[in-house]
Amino acid sequence: MSNLVLYSIPAFVALVLIELAWSRRRPDVKGYETRDTFASLSMGLLNVGVSAGAKFLSIPFYIVLYEHRVVDLVAILGPWSWALLVILEDHSYYWFHRVHHEVRLFWACHVNHHSSQHYNLSTALRQPLLTPFTGPVFWAPLPLLGFPPWMVLTAQATSLLYQFWLHTEAVDKLGVLEEFMNTPSHHRVHHGKNVRYLDKNHGGIFIIWDRLFGTFARETEPVRYGLTTDITTFNPLRIGFHDFAAIRRDLAHAPTFGAKLGYLFAPPGWSHDGSTQTATELQRQRDR
Repeated sequence: MSNLVLYSIPAFVALVLIELAWSRRRPDVKGYETRDTFASLSMGLLNVGVSAGAKFLSIPFYIVLYEHRVVDLVAILGPWSWALLVILEDHSYYWFHRVHHEVRLFWACHVNHHSSQHYNLSTALRQPLLTPFTGPVFWAPLPLLGFPPWMVLTAQATSLLYQFWLHTEAVDKLGVLEEFMNTPSHHRVHHGKNVRYLDKNHGGIFIIWDRLFGTFARETEPVRYGLTTDITTFNPLRIGFHDFAAIRRDLAHAPTFGAKLGYLFAPPGWSHDGSTQTATELQRQRDR
């Protein structure tokens, strides 16, 4: 994990406390729940340790790719390469995020970030425990384009810092910024379990990728937070790995090898007998 994120932890805690005080004066928002908040904070601390360990794999991976770069955009563009990197990093993040929503095995790694039925700044800290290992391949093009690993890591940390403030109900829609930036309104949609909101708004800093690739939705109805099938535990390890247990059960009952592959690589909600539905199937059913 970049030092940028570590140095920001005191600010994260201070902003959580400010939002907590704000929410107590607003009966119209769901606010904080003690056990839920401590679960989110615990997962954030666990993620710090896991991410630090994962860097022993991802940094050598990026170094090897950088040594075999096909072009050196930093040498060509100089300081302007930072602007391009921010855009390209966000594009990589979009596909990382989208795939972790649309492929069951990857969703099992990411789902805990969506498991809270509350939406506040502590939810931003409910970070996955396995995506530090599944994520680096999605940023592999960046060192190949000539961005050294330290620049890639800095851009990733900048994106993570930006996304922290998106996890709040305290900020309303932001006018023209809604058209090209990711905002709290757009990210509230992303955390919604409303059928119209499922698998929408995957961007990190920008919302342009969702507009380009058909995964954009505006906040048009009150957001219900959580999972389509909510979990009732506040145990960080159970939160982090509960869908792997569900996958194991599905694999045990899968009648064919093809069905087993479906439970691993088809979208979440897929079933061999149609007993459960994916987000796309639910949305098509709603639109009939």
